[in-house]
Amino acid sequence: MISRKVLINAVLEEGFDLVGVVSADSLDAERKLFNEWLLSGAHSTLSYLERNVEKRFDPQLLVEGCRSVVVCAVSYLSPYSRGYAEECRTKIASYALARDYHKTIKEMLQRVAKRLEEYAPGLRYRAFTDSAPVAEKSLAVRAGLGWIGRNSLVVNPRFGSMMHLGELFISEEVDEYDKPMEGVGCGTCRRCVDSCPNGAISESRTLNTSRCISCRTIERKDDMEDINLDGWIYGCDACQNVCPFNQHASEHRNSLFDPLFNPLSFDSGAWLSMSDKEFEKLAGETAMTRAGLARIKENIG
Repeated sequence: MISRKVLINAVLEEGFDLVGVVSADSLDAERKLFNEWLLSGAHSTLSYLERNVEKRFDPQLLVEGCRSVVVCAVSYLSPYSRGYAEECRTKIASYALARDYHKTIKEMLQRVAKRLEEYAPGLRYRAFTDSAPVAEKSLAVRAGLGWIGRNSLVVNPRFGSMMHLGELFISEEVDEYDKPMEGVGCGTCRRCVDSCPNGAISESRTLNTSRCISCRTIERKDDMEDINLDGWIYGCDACQNVCPFNQHASEHRNSLFDPLFNPLSFDSGAWLSMSDKEFEKLAGETAMTRAGLARIKENIG
């Protein structure tokens, strides 16, 4: 058994902003809601979400021998998270300006695990961050990191929603587990709903991905609706830019999430004339490589 105090200290000392730990129980209620969302067809072309649903909502099915899940979050909010001028036609989601978070978060989690091994020799673990069938947001809520906002993202009263999530599935029990946050929420605020140019945010705090700019600019666009990209060429922060919690949150503290370039330095002409070599030099370490330069150029209106 691992002490929660030891675990929390290890996570925070590695540069995360928030951490909670829950037992590896099945998330039955959350799975039911997810299946209803899938049946509605709101996931559009994201067919991979239909696979491994049982594993997604049962940590013990995903990782054999899992006893506990350590849920971590780190802010990436930067000066570019405050929004762009209305006339800007080359908007980039602020998370994509830093080194690819999949790599950074995974490395941070691995370092946490190595520290925990000092207290629990023989510890077995797996680290995840948006890279496997894991119900990250549901686990984050159960661990007390925040609540599901109207924009479908986890919102924390201090750090807002501009956070990356990461999880350690571990083979040890913890002497104390966290509980969901109480007494906070979005209230009557609907700014995120009203801000979406295509009405992608539903009343059930879920997304219609066929109308979501972020999905449209990054994921497969086959069979997706022809929507207004509103100047976004990679991802979209529209629903997050207007969230009061993000507007009041401080900028990120962990330098690993510093932007690698200034998006305001490149207008449409600069992106359209950019070579593959120039793109690799500029954004080769970022998540923008997921879409690739050709796709980004297609997104420029």
